[in-house]
Amino acid sequence: MVFSSMEFICVFFPIVFLINFIVNRIHFKNILLLLSSLIFYAYGEPIYVLLMVASAGFNYIFAIIITKIHRSSILFLCITINLGILFYFKYTIFFIGTLAGMTGLDLKVPDIKLPIGISFFTFQALSYIIDIYRGNVKVQKNFLNLLLYISFFPQLIAGPIVKYKDISEELEYRKMDIKHVAEGIRRFICGLGKKVLIANTMGAAADAVFNANNNDINIFVAWLGAVSYMLQIYYDFSGYSDMAIGLGKIYGFSFHENFRYPYGATSIKEFWHRWHISLSTWFKEYLYIPLGGNRKGRVRTYINKFIVFFCTGIWHGADWTFIIWGLYHGFFLVIEDIAPLLKKMPQAVSYLYTMLVVCIGFVFFRSDTVSQGIYIIEQMFTGFSYNSAGISLVVSQLTPWFIVMLFSGIIGMVPVMPLAKWIKKLENSVESRKYYLMQVLSYIFSALMLIWCIIRLSGNTYNPFIYFRF
Repeated sequence: MVFSSMEFICVFFPIVFLINFIVNRIHFKNILLLLSSLIFYAYGEPIYVLLMVASAGFNYIFAIIITKIHRSSILFLCITINLGILFYFKYTIFFIGTLAGMTGLDLKVPDIKLPIGISFFTFQALSYIIDIYRGNVKVQKNFLNLLLYISFFPQLIAGPIVKYKDISEELEYRKMDIKHVAEGIRRFICGLGKKVLIANTMGAAADAVFNANNNDINIFVAWLGAVSYMLQIYYDFSGYSDMAIGLGKIYGFSFHENFRYPYGATSIKEFWHRWHISLSTWFKEYLYIPLGGNRKGRVRTYINKFIVFFCTGIWHGADWTFIIWGLYHGFFLVIEDIAPLLKKMPQAVSYLYTMLVVCIGFVFFRSDTVSQGIYIIEQMFTGFSYNSAGISLVVSQLTPWFIVMLFSGIIGMVPVMPLAKWIKKLENSVESRKYYLMQVLSYIFSALMLIWCIIRLSGNTYNPFIYFRF
């Protein structure tokens, strides 16, 4: 089940919301949310819900053992088993296929179905067990609470990655009131609009380009696909994060922001401070710093960055396109450290450089093969041959709705600073009536957006879920 589905919006969410509103005690609310989360996951993964429960049980036991026998060998064993399960389900087919291709051996590739969200709940379990070992959090003695942390449906299948230490207190005590519920619903609708209105529209155009024959791809087609996918991935991913944050707030949980206008960055380093923050901070805290971070000289720092971004790439999917995308970003991070001239460029030039690097990188991320990615990038700069099929492809995608959503996506991808400062000023000034009027208008707009999203969903079967590889 996905958030942008009629089943979730019209059936699952209203039922869970109403029951949660009726139930008073936190203990019973937790049981309700746990059962709801298991049903939510089992709706799409009826068998692998048992794997998730087993993973939670395994880490629950190991956390207790670590508190009694504080040894690095036990932590290492626990991490190895967690990553071993992830490797088996996510990377076995890729590993065997790569080995067969390199050696020429006729190896049988097993038919292993990837459990949705396995990377997310595995990383959440790892953060819990590592923080227990470090003494940053107390062990959770209530297994149901730990299982709720790992399986909580708002962030289960598409993030953000929530560290146990960030919500450990809210599992035991949390405040829920009308204001937080209203803000959470508004945030959810905002994310739903990003996903259904902008991301799906951009995704249809991107799919048309990346599924086209190579002979039909010229410079215009290639840039249409690259820009469309760049907007799709941002509005889809940030939209899901908004929906997760909003749902968390409805039920009394505070999730950290996962995106802070990454397409407003003027360097790749700044981009990664703004993009998928929960993943980048996870790798920084649990991989980059333990490897030595930047404390062991420049060469070691660069090696550590490449290791982190290799892992970042392969975390997103078991394919060479993701690995290249990760190493590509690692390369530019190192280049920005080595070449001080990049830091002295005019801001407008720095911005264009950053967006170009990000856009090209996402071509690899979206491509089915490395060769397809290279070909489309080549056509972005040298594809000056034209044929009727290529022209027809571009014209067919440039509908009035696409153009409106394209401009909406471009405007919404960077912070409108004067407006943001004006809103902040209203919050802290005597002009509070204007601020409250703006709040009322925002809720009215949200209600209208929800209605329009439902209309779009009921009349359009195109609603891709792009996190199946995660």
